[in-house]
Amino acid sequence: MARLGGYRLGWLIRPERMLAAASPFPRLVMRAGAVVAANDAYAALAGRLGASGIPALEQLLRAGGGDAEVVRRLQDMLPSGTGTARTSAVHEDVRVAAGGETLTLRISAMTHPARRRCTIWDVLPLPADGREVDDLRRQRDELAAFIDNAPVGLYSVAPDGRFLFANRTFAAWTGRRPEDLVGENVMLADVLQHAQAREGQAMTPDWEGGEAKLRPLAQSAAGEAGAGFRLVGVSQTMVPAPNGQPARYSAVVHDLGLELRQRGTLRPVEAEFRRFFDQAPIGILVLDAAGTIRDANAAFAALCGREDWLGERLAALVREEDALALTRHLIALRRGKTFDRPLEIHLAGPRNRVVEVFAASAAERDDGQSPQLVYLVDTTEQRNLQTQFHQSQKMQAVGQLAGGIAHDFNNLLTAMIGFCDLLLQRHQPGDQSFADVMQIKQNASRAANLVRQLLAFSRQQTLVPKVLDVTDVLADLRNLIGRLIGETITLKMTHGRDLGLVRVDQGQLEQVIINLAVNARDAMSEGGELRIRTSNWQTDTAMPSGTEIIPPGEYVLIEVADNGHGIAPENIGKIFDPFFTTKAVGAGTGLGLSTVYGIIKQTGGFIQVESEEGSGACFRIFLPRHRPSAAELAAARDDARHVSQDLTGQGLVLLVEDEDAVRSFAARALRNKGYTVIEAASGEQALALPAEQLDRVELLISDVVMPNLDGPSLAAELRRRRAALKVLFISGYAEDSLRNNLAKSPHVNFLPKPFSLSQLAGKVKDVMGT
Repeated sequence: MARLGGYRLGWLIRPERMLAAASPFPRLVMRAGAVVAANDAYAALAGRLGASGIPALEQLLRAGGGDAEVVRRLQDMLPSGTGTARTSAVHEDVRVAAGGETLTLRISAMTHPARRRCTIWDVLPLPADGREVDDLRRQRDELAAFIDNAPVGLYSVAPDGRFLFANRTFAAWTGRRPEDLVGENVMLADVLQHAQAREGQAMTPDWEGGEAKLRPLAQSAAGEAGAGFRLVGVSQTMVPAPNGQPARYSAVVHDLGLELRQRGTLRPVEAEFRRFFDQAPIGILVLDAAGTIRDANAAFAALCGREDWLGERLAALVREEDALALTRHLIALRRGKTFDRPLEIHLAGPRNRVVEVFAASAAERDDGQSPQLVYLVDTTEQRNLQTQFHQSQKMQAVGQLAGGIAHDFNNLLTAMIGFCDLLLQRHQPGDQSFADVMQIKQNASRAANLVRQLLAFSRQQTLVPKVLDVTDVLADLRNLIGRLIGETITLKMTHGRDLGLVRVDQGQLEQVIINLAVNARDAMSEGGELRIRTSNWQTDTAMPSGTEIIPPGEYVLIEVADNGHGIAPENIGKIFDPFFTTKAVGAGTGLGLSTVYGIIKQTGGFIQVESEEGSGACFRIFLPRHRPSAAELAAARDDARHVSQDLTGQGLVLLVEDEDAVRSFAARALRNKGYTVIEAASGEQALALPAEQLDRVELLISDVVMPNLDGPSLAAELRRRRAALKVLFISGYAEDSLRNNLAKSPHVNFLPKPFSLSQLAGKVKDVMGT
């Protein structure tokens, strides 16, 4: 059957009803034993024989007392399929009683030319007198007039393509009369050509039908030029001869021009809608009742990362754990249920896209198979942003907690460690109290390290960055790492050639490497290999890294890999969380990797982890490559040459600390090393000192967080009197203002609390010597 704009012509012409109505004689059309169409003449005959409604032919014959078995006999004689050699129509006469008289009915059966399951039954009352003959002639004339002037074209051609019959409608479309086509050697190819004809492709009589172009002959009978091409739909069937060979080809021709004109305003709308459908930024699908994809746009193909989605069930394209929830959600929506929020699912595949599902059912159909429109909105980036936001909130909460306890707690630890150092100056290793004092100091140092890890994760510690060669740092750490991992683990270091420089806090970078090495050691309880490798790495485009994006640029890459038990997939996303650990109770604090994460992020770098359970893990650290100036290189060389062994010194030091114990320990320690120390318990007290004393001060040592006047404000006030004043801040918690001052001024130094006597004395000597 021909197609028009993607639609079958059957819905336009309703062929069964048309076939029934086309005959002036009683006609019945049946499909699989059921009545599908009948004309008025058949209904009148049924009433005449005493049958009710539109009965099947068997019932009609039984109502008139006739032989109903004729129906079965004729049905058995009909061709069973295409290509058979049997005749296309069979008939038999039956006598019936109608209102006291006997009628002879000629029952003719013919298989529908296009629908083999349909049978056309004609019931022709045979004439018994002159009146019946006149009626028959009149009906025949009416049938001829109907066929000649039908709203569709009808033609019949011989196997060689010559016209055997054409009604007036068809002939008029060609610009001629029927007699101009029949018997004039006019061929089918002269007036019909394929709608999508290729070069040299001619219309043949045995074509299957479809869309075609009707080409008018050059001149009409009246001598007028023919009109232009007419787009038509052709339904054609072969009428076989007794030997099974084609006797002729008969066809019904429909003018598609009217339909096209009626649809003319709709086609641009459909084309526009299709364009919107294909170019929509969200995935749009059409599902059938079984959840199978019947159509989808390009955005959906991009989301799922595959092109073979047609005919697949949508549930098969999502993660296994989401498939059942999706199926239930779509069924509930199809049944009219509403939800307050869309369903969120993960699509299967390497892209790991997260989408929200919106769905609606199309107009209801009689067969209950309404298609369902499904919209998939990609929320992957939104989900990543939410994850980052939640992570930052957690870090902020931990940072507030760490900052809140760090100041006071580190003051206590500074006093404990400091006075232990003063005691150790009087108690030598052989003394009875030496071991007790050392135990106090070691446990205080452990507590200080715990606070330092909290500050590192929350990125609240103060970094003192300098230009470093990562190769030198790793070389210095090699022996320490070797002792940490033990003899059962092999350490293999591979240094990249022409490795770029980085600008980081050396102590914090060392802490990162040590933490990763210890973590690898714990994953290789039965021994293994720890590999540390460095290289230059560059990307010209932004590269995703978990929930973050590594911007384009040059980086120094540090890889720390092991062949231990690896990390379980469900733990990969939690390993950087504070206090998360898979070790036994008491075997770890859960702050090792969180400290690494915090230091790397505060340094401006990125960290990735790859792991397969049972095959080890690999941590990759990306540090921005730093191209130093000549001054920075000179300062780095000076730092490398400067190693302070003698901690004694001279000079006037102003020590401002609101914690009495810390101030007392620091003053005693510096005096013991040869410095003159002026003590002040607050910033106001320091400014109240005599001007001649303040003018002679060479070094200001101040706490950062103090009541009323804090350390940075005090330093700014004193520097207005003496611009060259050197400053050393001491604090257990560095605020943003201090970090900014450290970054901007070369005369501002920092010593984190808690510190020991030697650390304080060494830092003061370094600052005084610069």
